[in-house]
Amino acid sequence: MKDRAHDDAMAELYQEDPAYAIQVLNSILEDGDQSELLITLRQMTKAFGGVQSVAETAHLSTTQLYRTLSPDGNPVLSSLSAILKAMGLRLAVQSVQPPPAHA
Repeated sequence: MKDRAHDDAMAELYQEDPAYAIQVLNSILEDGDQSELLITLRQMTKAFGGVQSVAETAHLSTTQLYRTLSPDGNPVLSSLSAILKAMGLRLAVQSVQPPPAHA
């Protein structure tokens, strides 16, 4: 896991450049690396006002948010969507290739 100074630096970067945060999240989602996603969401939580603020906006308890974003966390879609919404973001589906032709 990355150290606290790195997390603080990344949180500051995400706060200063939300478009970069979106780019990072999309890249992680494309690769499907859940542990990297949770690390980035923890860093972004700092950028968006901290655990208390994000938890309140997402209608989660602080304990729930900590557990969801912990290294062993396995967020359910509703929690992930609520956390992202609290940050002004949402999940979206994109085509990665043309759909198969129908006969």
